[in-house]
Amino acid sequence: MRSRTSQLVAGLDLGSTAIKVLVMEEDGTQLLVRQRPTPWRDGPGGTTEMDADDLIAELARLLHEAADQLRTLVPTRAAAVEAVAISGMGETGIMVDGRRAVAPGIAWFDPRGQRQVDTMPRSLRSEFAGRTGLPLGAQASVAKLLHLREGGLDLRGLRWLNLPEFVASSMGGREVAEYSLASRTGLLDQDTGQPWEEMLDYLAVGAQFLPPLLDAGTALGEASAEWLPPAFAGARLTVAGHDHLVSAVAGGAIPEDRYHVSMGTAEVLLRVLDDPLPFEAREFLARFLVNSVRHVVPGKRVVVAGVKTGLLMRRALQLCGISDRTGRDRVDELARALPLEGRLPRGAIEVHGARNDDGVLSLTVRGDDVNPPELVNAVLRHGNDEIELLLGAMDKVLPPATSTLLTGGWADMRSVQRARSQVLPDVTVSNRDQETGYGAALFAARLLSETSSPQAV
Repeated sequence: MRSRTSQLVAGLDLGSTAIKVLVMEEDGTQLLVRQRPTPWRDGPGGTTEMDADDLIAELARLLHEAADQLRTLVPTRAAAVEAVAISGMGETGIMVDGRRAVAPGIAWFDPRGQRQVDTMPRSLRSEFAGRTGLPLGAQASVAKLLHLREGGLDLRGLRWLNLPEFVASSMGGREVAEYSLASRTGLLDQDTGQPWEEMLDYLAVGAQFLPPLLDAGTALGEASAEWLPPAFAGARLTVAGHDHLVSAVAGGAIPEDRYHVSMGTAEVLLRVLDDPLPFEAREFLARFLVNSVRHVVPGKRVVVAGVKTGLLMRRALQLCGISDRTGRDRVDELARALPLEGRLPRGAIEVHGARNDDGVLSLTVRGDDVNPPELVNAVLRHGNDEIELLLGAMDKVLPPATSTLLTGGWADMRSVQRARSQVLPDVTVSNRDQETGYGAALFAARLLSETSSPQAV
């Protein structure tokens, strides 16, 4: 047990697999990490959603557990958390009427909305990628909004909150739209930094459909919700932004010539830019499912490419009856003992599904003796193939990167490190296992000083 000598801050990470809280002292000394499963509800055809009430209930349980643990860790003083910053997945959000949720949050990887974006007016379809920096497809929030509207939800008079923004509001903070999260919606004009009026018109909503746009780290008030434990009540609140970008700032500024690769459910390759790419470059990258959007650091931009290797890895291990850390570590050891190309005849295993617009694990097995380590290596080889395509596209727009920092929940697997070293330059591995929570907690710490700025992240 220890007594603390500085104020406590917390970072919330609303992830696709789990919601997590990291509590640390304001000097960066980590005290605890706790998590609970993200309360998704699965449906047919890969559909996945969550109820707002289920999310808040799970978050309340998580924070009460963290508060109980804090009382043990810092028993000599009241274990009060002074500031909380919320980060999380993009694209998923909650439609609200006042403070009341009126529709479930649809997962970013849910396929619904594709038909609706396919039938959008030609003018919007042709402008979409260059205007928003996103490829046109079901992943963008606007696809989910069109699906909900076609299902009978009248969007007029409602407001869209991305998931971290909804949680900040539910905790008692002001309703805002943070730039990096708004960049995931398909509603933000990357040139002007304002809502794309033509898209709002198509949705038949007004300018109030999005809350005021603000930078990550902006103070949003104090936590006042009744469901919060006393240790978190009164904490200053902010939204830290899109989880992969928050992860990227956890270790300090990223050089322009480095890939930051965060491998969670989605595996994201990120480059930081000082200046926005032009319309034509955004349009070109979108053809390869590469995004060019706003960073959580004010004034900065990011180029973001993704594959769904983490999702495929999880499903491949589950197929083999492996769902715990011990089993994963054992398979990692066995996979690393094999050559990356495996010992089976070429073509014995084929894997598909890692493209960012896919995510459906597809296996073709043409040989005998397929086992979990062979399957893991096959998934990683498939991920490498998809990553090489993304790198080729980015290298046509940006100078090639010279180094890579590998982070995320799968990054500590030696088989993963070996595979990515085959296609990414000069790979090093982060020694921090909770980059997003830690990065969010850094934003929270900056709320404690009136003179500090989010640019310092």
